[in-house]
Amino acid sequence: MQTIVTFKKIDTSSALKSYVQKKLDKFDKMLDSPAEAYVVLSVEKIRHIAEITLTCDRLKINARENSENMYSSIDALMDKVKIQIKRNKEKIRRHMSGNKQSIKDEPMQPGFPQNSSDNMTTDQINIETIDYKPMDIEDAVIELDSGKQSFFVFNNARTQQVNVLYKHNNGKLGLIQPRG
Repeated sequence: MQTIVTFKKIDTSSALKSYVQKKLDKFDKMLDSPAEAYVVLSVEKIRHIAEITLTCDRLKINARENSENMYSSIDALMDKVKIQIKRNKEKIRRHMSGNKQSIKDEPMQPGFPQNSSDNMTTDQINIETIDYKPMDIEDAVIELDSGKQSFFVFNNARTQQVNVLYKHNNGKLGLIQPRG
């Protein structure tokens, strides 16, 4: 683990630096990828303060501890970091295990579920009825820009078919037209 130890209002101590490094090396086994740790050790009156910012791929931990002894502050800080790493790993494990679903070999049918054995119910589907009027694409663009939604359904005056005008994430517009 790449570690930077900074001392504020305290003399630089190689013993403290090596103590911090030894404590942080234990976390290498717990982390999936290489991590960087930025540790600040400081003294304010009688309080010895230890702070850390530990960054890894999907993880950023900030912690702070203080006591009357710098070694006690470091120990308490490392305990906090250990708890946060475990909590984060458990959170990721729970999140990832929720995505493991069995895949059925039967082909998927488009549309809404037809029988009650399917997982989705009509309570889970937000059904909204809209009125659409015949208009040109240019008018639909104006309506889309003036509204709060990211799409606009209209009856294309030229083709007499229902079209959907929508905004891409990059800001450009898209148009969905039925075939035939």
